[in-house]
Amino acid sequence: MLQLNIKNETSRLRAVILGIAKSSGPVPKVEDCYDPKSAQHVLAGTYPKEEDMILEMEAVAKVFKKYDVQVFRPIVIEDYNQIFSRDIAFVIEDKFIEANILPDREREYKAINNVISQINPNNVIVLPEECHVEGGDVMPWNEYIFVGTYSGVDYSDFITARTNMQAVHALRDLFPHKIVKSFDLRKSNTDPKENALHLDCCFQPIGKDKAILHENGFLIESEYRWLLNYFGEENVFEVTKEEMYNMNSNVFSISEDVIISEQNFTRLNTWLREKGFIVEEVPYAEIAKQEGLLRCSTLPLVRD
Repeated sequence: MLQLNIKNETSRLRAVILGIAKSSGPVPKVEDCYDPKSAQHVLAGTYPKEEDMILEMEAVAKVFKKYDVQVFRPIVIEDYNQIFSRDIAFVIEDKFIEANILPDREREYKAINNVISQINPNNVIVLPEECHVEGGDVMPWNEYIFVGTYSGVDYSDFITARTNMQAVHALRDLFPHKIVKSFDLRKSNTDPKENALHLDCCFQPIGKDKAILHENGFLIESEYRWLLNYFGEENVFEVTKEEMYNMNSNVFSISEDVIISEQNFTRLNTWLREKGFIVEEVPYAEIAKQEGLLRCSTLPLVRD
């Protein structure tokens, strides 16, 4: 059996599900896109090619191999996008929680059955139907669980709103010993620079006490300020709007010292190295065109 263990975002990674780009399907129609950035690239004729995305994902797999991380991959579904494994489930402590994601994407969950079958069934949690949640919005951070949400009455108008307050309440019930802290995110169906699709599009804790943060991703300034105060301004890398658009906050931690980052994130990667991190740079700019990057395409199962 797989002994799940996730208490935070940065302890040494031992096992992970990495999405897969093989047979990811044709270029979608604009009306079928789940996010404004994908739609933008479909219209511009710059939507990523499968062969480029395969190379990018294999570069990440190579880094995991270097650090001796056990890597699981989904079973390939013909002509279907299975890159973003973070969306379909998430792990907190020893619980594997199925995300109630967009209905069209349920097949993605079945494609990781090769992993789920190795988990104690008592630890596989299916939330009530009214709880909408995706893994990109959920961040375990020691005694906290940070959750990105959208609490507006027009929630159902936004295909970019993925996690609701019912899910926040359900996580509080599941983990009564944790402090579940929610953050209202800015949503847009049409402008990717005004849309925080998930919490990890505008925030991510790194190392022991540092964070990457983008103020405009948060609807309520006091919630952004809370994070700034919690980590301390001197420990926060503040991302510009352009960097947020390019997904700078969506790096991925192998440990408190080692971070996988996109090779074009020059300003961020320089800052990380100045702060003592080892930065493993990979090409991921094509996958980023779908409004997801490294954290989005990984689902950690076991950390120390």
